[in-house]
Amino acid sequence: MDEYFSEVSEEVQNHLKQLVGSVNLPSGADALEVLAKAWLEKEKVFMSQIRERNLEEADEFSVEEPRGALLMTYSGSLLTLGPISEDGRKVEYASVGLRSDVPDSAEKDGSVLSSDVSVGGSAEFLLGPIKKSSPVYKIAVVREEMPLEEEEEFLSEVTQIMADDFVEINKTLIIE
Repeated sequence: MDEYFSEVSEEVQNHLKQLVGSVNLPSGADALEVLAKAWLEKEKVFMSQIRERNLEEADEFSVEEPRGALLMTYSGSLLTLGPISEDGRKVEYASVGLRSDVPDSAEKDGSVLSSDVSVGGSAEFLLGPIKKSSPVYKIAVVREEMPLEEEEEFLSEVTQIMADDFVEINKTLIIE
């Protein structure tokens, strides 16, 4: 009991406790343990992609930052903030996948952050696929400069890889 839950930070533990009521799991499953195990596996995937794709970890992401970024939240959701363009940013959201209170995924071109994003705070949007995210656990910013379309494609590809891995993690946990 509490094998995985005890491995996550207190902030993540507190957030996972808030999510328990909105998670669809087989009866008898220890929801906190399932969520914590999934979260730890998703963190490994996220950190692995940061290293493999030469992304730069950051504590903050400015509304005016021209580059794009990937965010992982305390709930284990992913947010992809595309590079800034004349119309705003392309933003993709992929949820934890086990929750019944949020969409599995959403995206919106022309999204606009309402304020800077920092680790521990939420990503909030004036215009976006969601209004507000769960608190942000990690921010990974594109390190190298590249043309707008190429950077959007790069971020979308990394997000798709992680989202696919996250879905597989969820399937494994539900089967167990």
